[in-house]
Amino acid sequence: MRSVTSTAETIQGLFRTAVGYPPGTPGAAAVTSFETQRPAFARDDLLTLLQQHHVDVNAAPPVVSAPWWQQLLVGVLPTILLVGLLVWISRRALAGAGGLGGIGRSRARRYQPEAGRRVTFADVAGIDEVRDEVAEIVDFLRHPDRYRAMGAQIPRGVLLSGPPGTGKTLLARATAGEAEVPFFAISASEFIEMIVGVGASRVRDLFDQAKQVAPAIIFIDELDAIGRSRGGGHSLGGHDEREQTLNQVLTEMDGFTGSEGVVVLAATNRPEILDPALLRPGRFDRRVTVSPPDLAGRRAILAVHTRAIPLAPGVDLDTVAASTPGMVGADLKNLVNEAALLAARRGRERVVPADLQDALEKVLLGSARGIMLTPAEKRRTAVHESGHALLGMLTPGADPVRKVSIIPRGRALGVTMQSPEADRYGWSADFLRGRIVGALGGRAAEEVVYGELTTGAEHDLEECTRIARAMVGRWGMSAAVGPVSVLPPPGQENPFGPETAAPATRQLVDREVRRLIEQCHDEALRILRAHRPQLDALTARLLEAETLDEDEAYAAAGVDRSASAGDDPEPVPPAREARGRAAAPTGGPR
Repeated sequence: MRSVTSTAETIQGLFRTAVGYPPGTPGAAAVTSFETQRPAFARDDLLTLLQQHHVDVNAAPPVVSAPWWQQLLVGVLPTILLVGLLVWISRRALAGAGGLGGIGRSRARRYQPEAGRRVTFADVAGIDEVRDEVAEIVDFLRHPDRYRAMGAQIPRGVLLSGPPGTGKTLLARATAGEAEVPFFAISASEFIEMIVGVGASRVRDLFDQAKQVAPAIIFIDELDAIGRSRGGGHSLGGHDEREQTLNQVLTEMDGFTGSEGVVVLAATNRPEILDPALLRPGRFDRRVTVSPPDLAGRRAILAVHTRAIPLAPGVDLDTVAASTPGMVGADLKNLVNEAALLAARRGRERVVPADLQDALEKVLLGSARGIMLTPAEKRRTAVHESGHALLGMLTPGADPVRKVSIIPRGRALGVTMQSPEADRYGWSADFLRGRIVGALGGRAAEEVVYGELTTGAEHDLEECTRIARAMVGRWGMSAAVGPVSVLPPPGQENPFGPETAAPATRQLVDREVRRLIEQCHDEALRILRAHRPQLDALTARLLEAETLDEDEAYAAAGVDRSASAGDDPEPVPPAREARGRAAAPTGGPR
């Protein structure tokens, strides 16, 4: 061995003469160097032994440091990357992102009218008085000097409330199309996030954007998502995210002057649950109720929706409007669209009256079901529908019978459709009792003819109970209960809230409801038994034709149409007047 070099526990060396490795192996390769590890626990005197054999002994440092450029790269580069990331986030926040990732920035969309798709006030029909209220706001923003010369101030907020489908959002779209000022639209639910404070940040950002381009209009749809009364059962501790967002809206609406020209337009279906602070003057100065259209309004709405639809010469929109009381703009638009689809499917070039009639039945009653009824079931259904129709013809003031059918539609095995001659906005107690009598006609007819009851009167009983309970507990039409209202308004029933009446009063209401329905049921039985021949004649004709229109139904029953017409119509949707024999519940008895 000529020399060795030690690096920590590693020993490398050179042989004076080449040796075979592995030792003792024939044909082993000759090597002149070696490398081995010396155990740390070794106690041999290796250095003395090497010196005795005249071996040169060397030592090397155990750790060799990396080059300076590698040390600089590893030590400084992570710091540079971290600083750069922080600078990028800060610049995004300063540029208006509203916080980390833009989570606090408003999601309102600025309306940009497009050629050919612009909605204007000409597309809004049937709610002229509401349209005029909003048009005044647009005119003020266009010509502010005219109003300021008279000392008038623009309302800061306009709240549109009414049932779904009456045209609140359509009116907002028309306002965006008519206004020559920036228009921002957002849904109230888009303010709310899981992170507390984000909703208020988005409200601030939205109003800041509007103020920068004022005069401007902000439209908030479904305002009840953030405008509920504070301190109710929905609030935990009174300081949740929804309340913070509402507080910011209140501050923004009452924090700017009228000269800034930012008007808030909002829509809701539930104005009764909004916070009083939101409705006071200075925030929502105007509250406009968008009601379902009357006869003239429905006619105007149909004219708007049929502008692009080819109609046959025989189509009378006045007749269609008269047969759709209670329908709102969205319902009428859907009706016209369904009629156009039916005409196209049938290969017609124009929409004919039959298409509109079939579309009305489809919208109100559902599509015809392709089920086959047994002869016995079909006859029982005909008896049921004949009972409804005959009582509708004979009850004074009842809505005229428009169609009777035993073709299954939706969940009903047969239907009897009634609709009034004209709109009316009040009901008498006698008329409501007549409604209950007519609704019980199917059940009573089955009892008169067969002497037994079936499940077909399920929906009829629900309707009777609803009307009778409202008469007794809401409209004061019961002498036993008196002229008091003991039931909450529809849609405001709270099963976990305080009761509005004592237990004894509620029991009295239940007894009066049952007494009223039983009296009407006895009246229905009396009328049908007295007119049994007409009931049988109408049943036979219905079994033969399956569907009878108004003239055919009155002729089959032998009832004079002019003599039976009442003078006390009711403005309820035909869907609620379409009574029918219900199919048995799934898995239930027939």
